[in-house]
Amino acid sequence: MPAWLPRAMVLALALYACFRLGSWAFDQLIGLLINVLIAFFLALAIEPAVSRMAARGMRRGLATFLVFLAVLIAGVGFVVLLGSMLAGQIVDMVDEFPKYLDSVISWVNKSFHTDLSRVEVQDSVLHSDWLQKYVQNSATGVLDISTTVLGGLFRLLTIFLFSFYFAADGPRLRRALCSVLPPARQAEVLRAWEIAVDKTGGYLYSRGLMALISGIAHYILLVILGVPYAPALAVWVGLVSQFIPTIGTYLAGALPMLIAFTVDPWYAVWVLGFVVVYQQFENYALQPKLTSKTVDIHPAVAFGSVIAGTALMGAVGALIAIPAVATLQAFLGAYVKRYEVTDDPRMHGRGRRRGEPVLTRLRRSWRAPEGEGGEDGQAIAGEPEGPARA
Repeated sequence: MPAWLPRAMVLALALYACFRLGSWAFDQLIGLLINVLIAFFLALAIEPAVSRMAARGMRRGLATFLVFLAVLIAGVGFVVLLGSMLAGQIVDMVDEFPKYLDSVISWVNKSFHTDLSRVEVQDSVLHSDWLQKYVQNSATGVLDISTTVLGGLFRLLTIFLFSFYFAADGPRLRRALCSVLPPARQAEVLRAWEIAVDKTGGYLYSRGLMALISGIAHYILLVILGVPYAPALAVWVGLVSQFIPTIGTYLAGALPMLIAFTVDPWYAVWVLGFVVVYQQFENYALQPKLTSKTVDIHPAVAFGSVIAGTALMGAVGALIAIPAVATLQAFLGAYVKRYEVTDDPRMHGRGRRRGEPVLTRLRRSWRAPEGEGGEDGQAIAGEPEGPARA
């Protein structure tokens, strides 16, 4: 046996053990890492507001606390509005359920010549086996639901704590990160940090402004139609349509359509038509103007990034995919060298003229400046003259 073979085997086993240990630790900490990533993007989003308040003499900790307090108040207000709307609607539906059931039973009796009564239907439903099994399963699943709710609250608290530390100690974090890098790398890190702050803040600013415009437009429609809970529905449409990319508008419009259907079925059709028309107006007129200076990203790239983010991290990935891709695009655009595009008809979506030789098209595209290569300036640099040129 060679002398190096035992040491090589021990080294291979040690590396394999380290790999397995690292994989196990990564699997155990993936939830924490995702929470830290969300907190980092949230800190980048509120960084401009905190920096402005700190520039006016306020301590960064107090400025961060005030920003988070405003966000918390807005979130609680939205949940309260939506919860009151849903609770009132559920109570109305429960009160009107006997009337709906009587109308359905009367239609069935007339259509199929049956003799059903509401009391018999209620007794058969209440004493059915599937209802009893459902109640038992729901009773046993209360503990699981409570555990899920507590876990969600703990995760939300973790995200807020990390984002508070990232925003309040942002300069200290940048100094600690740059202290282990050479000066050239420090400039690149600071530039990437600045780009990330600009793109993330610009994304939230543009989305918030579009959410405000969308909420006002839908509020006016719901008030005209006389749909109840118009303010809460407008806030719902504005937030969901903007912060769930691509399909958020149609998901947000489903709830107003349902509420409008309880008032008048034709009102639901009007809401659907308005949602479709407003989506086209937003995509082709409003969004390009608002995002041209904040998050300049192609719609196809945005759609693909949302799909990739959803596949990697679910709903969280869908939310942070667009600012992350916009930051990466802006950072790469600062270092990727670009060249002047040739003046070729195909660059403008037009084909070459029929029967036009390839060399003639090359001469037109790569025309030399005047004074170089002939009196007309059309000869290509280095091109032979005379018979060879012909």
